[in-house]
Amino acid sequence: MSRKTIKVDYLARVEGEGALNVTIRNGQVSKAELRIFEPPRFFEAFLRGRDYAEAPDVTARICGICPVAYQMSAVHAMENALGIEVEGQLRALRRLLYCGEWIESHALHIYMLHAPDFLGYAGAVDMARDHPDIVKRGLSLKKAGNAIMSLLGGREIHPINVRVGGFYRTPTRKELEPLAETLKQAREDALATVRWTAGLYMPEAERDYHLVALHHPDEYAMNTGRIISNRGLDIAVEDYNRHFVESHVLRSTALHSHLREHDCYLVGPLARYSLNYDQLSYLAREAAKEAGLGVTCTNPFQSIVVRSVEVVYACDEALRIIDEYQEPERPFETAEPKASEGGGCTEAPRGLLFHRYRLDENGGILEAQIVPPTAQNQPSIEADLKDLVGGWLDLPADTLRERCEQTIRNYDPCISCATHFLKLDVRHE
Repeated sequence: MSRKTIKVDYLARVEGEGALNVTIRNGQVSKAELRIFEPPRFFEAFLRGRDYAEAPDVTARICGICPVAYQMSAVHAMENALGIEVEGQLRALRRLLYCGEWIESHALHIYMLHAPDFLGYAGAVDMARDHPDIVKRGLSLKKAGNAIMSLLGGREIHPINVRVGGFYRTPTRKELEPLAETLKQAREDALATVRWTAGLYMPEAERDYHLVALHHPDEYAMNTGRIISNRGLDIAVEDYNRHFVESHVLRSTALHSHLREHDCYLVGPLARYSLNYDQLSYLAREAAKEAGLGVTCTNPFQSIVVRSVEVVYACDEALRIIDEYQEPERPFETAEPKASEGGGCTEAPRGLLFHRYRLDENGGILEAQIVPPTAQNQPSIEADLKDLVGGWLDLPADTLRERCEQTIRNYDPCISCATHFLKLDVRHE
């Protein structure tokens, strides 16, 4: 019996700390394990006892790359619990803020973390020596996204202007106008990014994913919608825990997520694009067609192209919102504390992000549940590794190792989002 092990002690160009073990027996992949050893930071635990109004600011600290996603899921969950609706221009501003996060996060991943895999570089610094204009374009895109987050959120990282019911302060039309010029250039850079990524070499790797994402009938879902899949799932966000379950595996500090039918699933750009293609803007759909994408995409290596298409859409949508903006009468809708429970779900750049909170009669948080995208995607990442590595066994060892790492980076994993406090079950016999 022949045995070979591919071991990567520290994954590069991902946020957080993780490792990879792949075991090959007799020419077949017998085991593929993504080990997340980033220390869990227990956000769910130390949210308990805090006031409901603190949740957006606390959860924003979970991630420095996608803080808006955590804030938005928190406020939607709290508003669901407290029975308030945020509509009109406040809703539009939330969507604009989310566009900023998609632009800056996708640009960071595309140019700094993922592109080096396709071009044969160890990292973005090495790539910049040979392709300075390409890297500058990526930095310019990221800067445009950060400008939106800074204006609406109060600062680029861990925004402080978001609250349950809306914002502490809303911008004037005059303040938004300079963003439009920035975004027009960003949209051109985004279109160039689609063309550039479409020209990268893509391994052939079509996968039969169970795709899961938010869907809204009138828009490309970011903040609101129902949870749907390509295999018939169609549920309200509040029913999330009836259909999804989390479990602890010894090799990971992040919980694994499955549908209750024991089926792993995929969240993120491929799922959003494939389930919501018709809701993309005309320009984004045309860019996708020119890039050779169909109305669905299930090749994980093409996720870099799909992210580029979503950047085009986010620039387009941000410009639409700014053009139609009318200053709201008040910056937030008021909420009254009460004993209640509610869930909220938004589309982080990396995929579906679910929050659930249970409150006491004074609005104190009794229980918190946060399910990040990477925790949901971890079983799918391991399935990709197990199925795809078998076709690459004739590659040199270093090339095979790099291809395995690239397979993980297709997901833009945010390993630092390990929010859970693991339950300790002590039994005495």
